[in-house]
Order: sequence, then structure tokens, then C-alpha cells
Amino acid sequence: MRPRQTRPRLLQAMIDSFRLPDLRRRLLFTFAMLVVFRFVAHVPLPGVDPEALKSIFESNAMLGFLDMFSGGAMKNFSVAAMGVYPYITATIIMQLMTPVIPRLQMLSQEGEAGRNKINRISHWLTIPLAGIAGYAQLKLLESQGAIEGASGLPLVAMIISIIAGTVFLVWLGEQITEYGIGNGISIIIFGGIVAGYWETFGQGLLTGQQGQTMGLVAFGLIMLATVVLIVIFTEAHRRIPVQYARTTFRGGRMYRQSGGTHIPLRVNSAGMIPLILAMSLVIFPGMIASYFMAPSGQPENFANHIYNIFSAGAPLPEGLIYWGLFFGLVLFFAFFYTMVMFQQQDLPGTLQRQGGFIPGIRPGKNTSAYLNHVIYRITTAGALFLGLVAIIPFLARTITDVQTIQLSSMGLLIVVGVVLDTMKQMEAQLTMRRYEGFIK
Repeated sequence: MRPRQTRPRLLQAMIDSFRLPDLRRRLLFTFAMLVVFRFVAHVPLPGVDPEALKSIFESNAMLGFLDMFSGGAMKNFSVAAMGVYPYITATIIMQLMTPVIPRLQMLSQEGEAGRNKINRISHWLTIPLAGIAGYAQLKLLESQGAIEGASGLPLVAMIISIIAGTVFLVWLGEQITEYGIGNGISIIIFGGIVAGYWETFGQGLLTGQQGQTMGLVAFGLIMLATVVLIVIFTEAHRRIPVQYARTTFRGGRMYRQSGGTHIPLRVNSAGMIPLILAMSLVIFPGMIASYFMAPSGQPENFANHIYNIFSAGAPLPEGLIYWGLFFGLVLFFAFFYTMVMFQQQDLPGTLQRQGGFIPGIRPGKNTSAYLNHVIYRITTAGALFLGLVAIIPFLARTITDVQTIQLSSMGLLIVVGVVLDTMKQMEAQLTMRRYEGFIK
């Protein structure tokens, strides 16, 4: 009988991994790359007014929300202001285009070589996306007086610096994937979010209003409940039993062999992708309206009203439009992305080619209809979960009346997912080395 484990699994895995030289090197390499990322995040672009930037990000809830995902790089407007999100956007575009474009579909079926080619296209697509995002951000901050007006070669130099920062962070992430522990791109995003959380919570607690003790306690409970909910739905899956019947020939005789396994279909198979897509669409009208807003001190125009409606910090009743649209888009993208990925995987065809079948279900169209029905049912639960996670910041602010701390449920979803994935990879590394890392 195994003795009861007294330490948390992640902490125990860290301790056991440091006892092995190769795993210790991987962990130290990962930490070193995160330190490099944090240094790069504080290398500012020329011509930036730090005080003006600070005041703009404090008064603009949307920019403050985006800054948290860059770990303060956007607030400093460093060369890493865009983070790795242009690469994430390029990856999502390639995933959605693969079933539509025949050439990409052929590449996806060529195994490792085809996936490498698609990944190379994603890298090239990252460059124009980072340039467009950087140019839009420069013009937005220029209209707010945070940076000096740049044109010609200075503007080109700033955009190239932003692109170089994004490409460098993507390279760092790939180095972590190859020589460190976990998915490198996810680790980079994780580092930026965690760094932003510490600063956000610290400033929120220091500047919090008097008499908000109960509100802060309720805020903490909501955050804890959100983490528990994310863990439950991230790990939840439906097991589909599968039987395999194989025929082998030995000594001139035919032998039939059978075996059973299962296909784990995740309840939240779309991950954080629906939240990213929905957030991009929801903030787009406000971002466009920000270019046409009346300057401070002048009467507000129509663009000001549009910006106020499509802002995460909009008060009631305008806030219902933003968060209601956010909730609906998350549901739509959860179903859309899951169905696209499921059709791309072609599970019924794979089972039929490998001689597998679901007990009680005829192969072919019946198997496809059954799997589609199961996917639809569990995706309904996963989509409602993602929709609830999306509007939790609005619910937390409304219930607790705490305005000084911004709760990012998307950030929590990413952080919890990265921690769980890293923990599993550490356990797998320990298991491969036949090391009983969790037994004392």
C-alpha cells in the first residue's frame, strides 16, 4: 500500500525533478528563459512618455486588460509589447484554414513533415500580423499623446523592433519546448500573466477603498471557486469504449486477436481558443472607435459612446451589451471550433482503417453519427462553462463592488491549464526514468 502523499503533486514533482540531473537542467533552463523574457519586456521603444502611458493604462480598462497578458510589456511599450499573440493568431488561422484549403489539408496528412511545413507557414504569417498589430497600437497611443508622432524611418524602426520582439519570444518558447519542460509558448504566456497578476493585485490592495474588507474576501472566494471550476472542466472527459479485432498469421495459421481501449473526448476540447476569438471581436468596435474619439476636455461624440459600450469596465446597463455579446460569441466559437477540429481529426475513418469499432455501433455512418451526438452533448457543457468563465469578471465586480482589482478569468484559465499540462509532463518525464517520484 502506498503511504498517503503529504505534499501537493506539483510541489512533489518539482522536488523529485531537481533530484535528477537532466530534469534539473531542463527546469533551470526554463527558469532562465523566463528571466530573459522578463528582461526583454522592460526594454522600451524610443520616444515613449512613461508617465503619459501610465495614466492612459490606468484610465483605459481595455488596455489594462491587454497589458496584463503581456506582463507589463505593453504598459512599458517595450519591444515585446505584442507578446506571442500574433503567433497564436497565426496558429489559429492555420488551424481554421486547414480543412478549407486542399493544399493545407494534404500537408496535414503527411505526418511530421507536413506539420513542420504548416508550422513554418505560421511563423511567416506571424510577421505581418505583428507588424499590423504594432502599427495599430502605435497610432492608438499616438492619438492619446503617450508617444511622439513618428513617421518615415523612425516609424519603420519601431514596427521592426516590435516584430523582432515577437519573433524573439516565439524563438524563446520553442527553445523551452525543446530543451526545457512544458509547451514553451504557453510558458511564455503564463509568465506574462503571472507577472501582471502580482502587480494588479498589489496596486488593487494598496489603492482599495476603506470598508471593502468583506468585498475583498468575497472577491477572493469567487477567484478560488473559478480556479476549482476550471480544474474540473479542464480534466473532465467522456470515455468512448473501443474494441479492436486483428488477424495475424503465425506458422501458416490464422489467429484472431481482440483488445479494448477507449477514446477520451474532452468536455472542453476547444480550450481557450473561443475566449480569444470572442474577445478579439468584442473589443474590435471599441478599438476602432478609439481612433475617432473626441479629445479629453471636449464634448463626447458618437465614437465615445461606442467606445464606452464596448469596454470591459462599462457600467450598467451598457455593460450588459458588452458581456452579453461576449457570452454569446464564446458559445458560438466553442461549438464552431470544436466541430471543425473534430471533422479534421476524422475519428470514424481512423477507427475503421485501424480495425476498431465501438461496441453496439455499426462502423461507418452510424459511428460518425454517434460520435457527433456525443461531441455535441459534451460540447454544450463545455461551451456553457467557457461562457460562465468569460463573464465571471463582470459578476465578481457587480457582486463585490471591488473596482480596483481586475479579475481575468481568461488569464486564470490559461494559468491553470499551463500548470496542469506542465505537471503532467513532469510526471511523464519521471515515469520514463522509472523513478517513483510521488511515493515516500
